[in-house]
Amino acid sequence: MGEDPNDARPEHAPPKLDLNKPGPGDEPPADRPPADRPPAGSGETVMIRPARGGAPRDATPADAVPADAAPRDAVPGEAAPADAPPGDATPADAVPADAAPRDPAPPQATPTGSFRLPAPAPGAGGTAPWEAPPQNGGSTGTAASAAGSFGPADPSGTSGSGFGPADSSGTAASAAGSFGPADPSGASGSGFGPADSSGTAGSGFGPPSGGFGGGFGAGGPYGHGQAPAAAPGWAGAGTLPPPPSAPPGSGPGGGGGQGESRPLQAVAVGLLNLSCLGLGYVLLRQWIGAAVCWAATAALLLLALPADADGVPLGVLVGYGAVLLAAAADGARRGLRASLSVGAAARRLVLPLAVVLLAVPAGGAVAYGSARDDAREEAFQQSLLARLATADALVKAKEGSRFELAESDYTTALDTYEKLALDHPGSRAAKLVPERLDAYVTSVSKAYTDKKYCDAVDPLKHLRGLPDTVDAKVLGDRADGFDEPLAQSLYECGAGELGRESTAAAHEAFTELAATFPESVYVGRTEKLVGDGLRKAAAPLSDGSASDPCATTEEVRTQRSGVAGLKGYELSGPVADADRAIQKGVFSCGTKQFRDEEYSDAVKTMDQYAKDYPKSPQTAHARTISIAAQIADHEPAAGKKLPSATVPGGSRMPMVVSNDGKDAVELLYTGPVTGKITLRACGTCTNYGGIRGAVDPDAKPCGGASSKYPKATLQLPAGTYHFLQRRAGGGFAVAGETKSSKAEIEPGYTYTNCLYVTSGL
Repeated sequence: MGEDPNDARPEHAPPKLDLNKPGPGDEPPADRPPADRPPAGSGETVMIRPARGGAPRDATPADAVPADAAPRDAVPGEAAPADAPPGDATPADAVPADAAPRDPAPPQATPTGSFRLPAPAPGAGGTAPWEAPPQNGGSTGTAASAAGSFGPADPSGTSGSGFGPADSSGTAASAAGSFGPADPSGASGSGFGPADSSGTAGSGFGPPSGGFGGGFGAGGPYGHGQAPAAAPGWAGAGTLPPPPSAPPGSGPGGGGGQGESRPLQAVAVGLLNLSCLGLGYVLLRQWIGAAVCWAATAALLLLALPADADGVPLGVLVGYGAVLLAAAADGARRGLRASLSVGAAARRLVLPLAVVLLAVPAGGAVAYGSARDDAREEAFQQSLLARLATADALVKAKEGSRFELAESDYTTALDTYEKLALDHPGSRAAKLVPERLDAYVTSVSKAYTDKKYCDAVDPLKHLRGLPDTVDAKVLGDRADGFDEPLAQSLYECGAGELGRESTAAAHEAFTELAATFPESVYVGRTEKLVGDGLRKAAAPLSDGSASDPCATTEEVRTQRSGVAGLKGYELSGPVADADRAIQKGVFSCGTKQFRDEEYSDAVKTMDQYAKDYPKSPQTAHARTISIAAQIADHEPAAGKKLPSATVPGGSRMPMVVSNDGKDAVELLYTGPVTGKITLRACGTCTNYGGIRGAVDPDAKPCGGASSKYPKATLQLPAGTYHFLQRRAGGGFAVAGETKSSKAEIEPGYTYTNCLYVTSGL
C-alpha cells in the first residue's frame, strides 16, 4: 500500500502504510468491518485525513509507479534507500498502470486516519531525519517516489497519489511520494512546496519561492489550507517533521528564555515593579516576588506612618530602595522573553500603565514629604506653644506675689511673648500672645485690683514703662491706662503710711506722685491731707494739752521734717504752725522733765531750747530752769520748786562773792531768784590745808587784802538759796569739781561768800 521511507536505514523495514486503515479514535461505520490498524512500533504519530471513499486495502493505486522507477525530480547521484526492493520486483499488491481501478469502497465514517513512523533501529548510525542539521534555503534530501502517496482522494473517489490537492479534473497528483500540491495542470508537486507557475513540482524540501504548498488536499472537500513547511534537512518519505517540544517562550512567566526578546516589555515589567506594588511580578505570575514587594511596602508603611517630624530613618529608605531596584531589575530580566497571559490589546497598555503607575511611589513620596513637613511644622508649632505655656506658668505662679520677688519671672515671660510675636508672627502661639498679654497685665496689676496700693506701685510702674521695653506692635495700647491707677496708688499708699510711726514711705510716695503726675488731682489731695495731718498732730503742743509733750514734740518734729521735705507741694502754712507747736512742745517737755526730777534731761532740753529759740520770751526762763536743774542734780532739795518765770519784788540783800583759788570758778544759785556768776582765777592764791596749814595754821580764806581776790556782788531777795560752785580746772583743782551749799538770806544784812580750794598737800 506504500513504500518504505527514504531514511537510509536498511536494518529494519518499516511496516507498510495503509491509508485506508482507521487511526486511533477512528471507528469504522457500522455497516463496514473495521479496518486493520497499523502495526505497533515506536515513532511519531501523525494524524492525516484519509480520502473520502478510499479503495479497499488490497486495491492497487491507479498511479502506482514501478518499484524501480526513479522519483520525479530526483536529485542526480543520490542513492536509493538501502531497503528498497529490487528494480524488477513488483509489490504484491501492485497493479498495472493501465488496469482499471476497482470500484471504490463506500466512504469511511471517520474524517481522519493515522499512522506511525517507525523508530530508528538501535545502534543505527547517523541521525534521525528530524535531527538533521538545518540547511539554508531548503532540504538536501530527495523526494521519494512511492506508490500510494499521501493525498486525499478526488471527488470522484480516486485515491490521491500525492500530498497535494487533486487537480480540477479529479485526477490525483501523479508523483509517488510527492508532498507539494498539484499544479494547475494536474501534475503533483515532487517536493515539500507548491509547484511553480510552469506546472513543475518543487524539487526539494526547502520552501519554494512562491510560498508553501497549497495545503492538505485543497482540491478535495477536506482541504485545510497551506501545507506546513518541512523541517530543514528532513528527507523522510511518507512522514511529517516532528512537532516542537514547546512553543517559544512557554512556561510560567516566560522562564527559560525561549521566547522572542521584547525590550519594551522588559521595561514595562521593571517599571511595574517600581510602583511599589509588585505589579510586574503579578503580570508574570511570579507570586513570590510579588509577595516580597508587598511585604517590603507594608513594612515601610508601618515604619513611616503616621508621618512624624523625624521622617523615616535613612537606613530604612536605603533598604527599601534597594529592594525596589532589585525587583525592577529582576522583573525586567524575567519579562524580556516572557509570554504574557494577556491579550494583544492589553499588552499594548502595559508600558503606558507602568509609566502612569510610577506616579504611585512618586505621589506617595510627595504626599509623605508633605505629611512629614506638616508633622515638622506641627512639632515646631507645638514647641512654640510649649514656650508659651512655660511663660504662662511663670505668670500664673507669681500672681499676687510681691513684685520685687516676681519681677525677674515676669520679665522672662514678657520677653517670651514678645519674641513669639515678632519672630514667629504667623504661628499659633503668636496668635495667642495678645490674649496672654491681657492675662499678664491682669496678673501684674492684681495688687491694685485688691487695693493693696503700696504693693501695687512697683507693678503699675512696670506696666506703665512697657512702651520703653516692648515693641509697640506687640504691646498695643495696653500701657495707656496706667497713669491714673499709679497716681491713685501713690496717693493711697502715702496716705496709709502717714499714720504709721515712720512717715518716710509716705513722703516717698507723695514725692514721687508730685514728680510723676504734677497735674494730677491727687497732688491737691495730698497737700490737704498732709497739711491737715501736721496741724492735727501739733495741736496738743499748741494748746498744751499733750499728756507727754516730749513724745508729742518728737512726733510732730519728725512729721514736720517729712512734710517740709516734700517737693512739688504748697505746705508752708502747716509747716509754720508745726514749728510753733514744736517750740512750745520743747519748753513743755523741759519743765515736765524738771518736775519729774529728770534733771539731766531737763538741762539738755532747756539748753537746746535756749539755743534754738534765742529770741523767744521763754528763753530766760528756760535758762533758769536749766540752772536749777543742774543744782538739783547735786542737791535734790534745790528741785523742789520750779524756778519762777518772773522776778520777785522787794528789797534785796547784797552778797559779795570772792574767788580765793588758782582757777576760775562758776557759782550757780537758785532760790527766790536763780542765776549764775563766773569768777576769774586768782593768780597769787594757793590751796588751803596740807603744807600751807602746817606752815601757817592761822591762815584764813580770803584773809588778805580785799583787792587781791576776784569778786562779784549778788543782789538777792530774802529767802533760802542753794549754791553750787563748779571749778573750771587748773592747779590742784579737778575740772568739773563741784561743791554745793545752802544759805538763808535775811533782809537788812550784807553777806560775803569766799570760794577757795583745799587739798591734802
